[in-house]
Amino acid sequence: MTTVRWVLFFCAIVGVASHVNLVLASTDPPTAPAGVEFPLLAADSKSTSGATEELSGRGGITPDSGGLDSEDEEAEQRPLTIADPLEPFNRAMFHFNDKLYFWVLKPVAQGYTRVVPEGVRVSVRNFFSNVAFPIRFVNCLLQANFDGAAIELSRFTVNTLLGIGGLFDPASSKEMKLVKQDEDLGQTLGVYGVGQGIFLTWPFLGPSTPRDTVGLVGDWFLDPVTYLTPWYAPYGVKAYGRVNEVSLRIGDYEALKEAAIDPYLALRDAYLQYRQKKVETRGAKTVQGKPQLPPGPP
Repeated sequence: MTTVRWVLFFCAIVGVASHVNLVLASTDPPTAPAGVEFPLLAADSKSTSGATEELSGRGGITPDSGGLDSEDEEAEQRPLTIADPLEPFNRAMFHFNDKLYFWVLKPVAQGYTRVVPEGVRVSVRNFFSNVAFPIRFVNCLLQANFDGAAIELSRFTVNTLLGIGGLFDPASSKEMKLVKQDEDLGQTLGVYGVGQGIFLTWPFLGPSTPRDTVGLVGDWFLDPVTYLTPWYAPYGVKAYGRVNEVSLRIGDYEALKEAAIDPYLALRDAYLQYRQKKVETRGAKTVQGKPQLPPGPP
């Protein structure tokens, strides 16, 4: 019974951390509800113009010398709409995940931060990112993004050999400029025309859609950590990876909530538009030196 309790606790940690990471990932510049601002769009900018520069670095709005024409500008500013027939359920799950974050995940991450130096935590993040290479590589192939697949294979080789098993990330250095291809199965389904469907908020897992839920299941089987033994080992390892990730972002989620009049609506719209941009972008086009898009589930 003790083992089962620990497994359930680790499942809760993994789920809440996934919720937080998905929320933080959704801070790519969306069309926010009236009166809502998203202050964490870029590491070195708090202004709207700075957020636009970050988006242009990710392959989104790229102002040419002549600027965007009116039609393109209107298309970018047009809010993404999606059915939310389960809003009462989704709101309840949002508040459940929110409380679980503040009562469980954040205290654990804060305690972890006090005993583990930031440099070590960054290396742990790099390691888990390197291990999740099959997810990105396979989805690049499925999207016929062969350049991205080659980059991912090169990154994995370089970081495994020169980065001491992935603890360091020399592939992202200015000399190599091998940018991580942030791809997953949910994006791949979108590339093939599968719509997002309705909006969902799962307990523990956070914001999603039917398409991304199916993608999350598929990515689970592509993750080498899933195949650790005994059967409950993957949950503990993933829980540790999530706690480590959140420890590097403490405060971001709180600031995002404070900036929103209705956190549920703001985060829903931000998440949906972020995911849509990921499908449209297809592969990382980040300018070297600009912040990478926040990682999704490993």
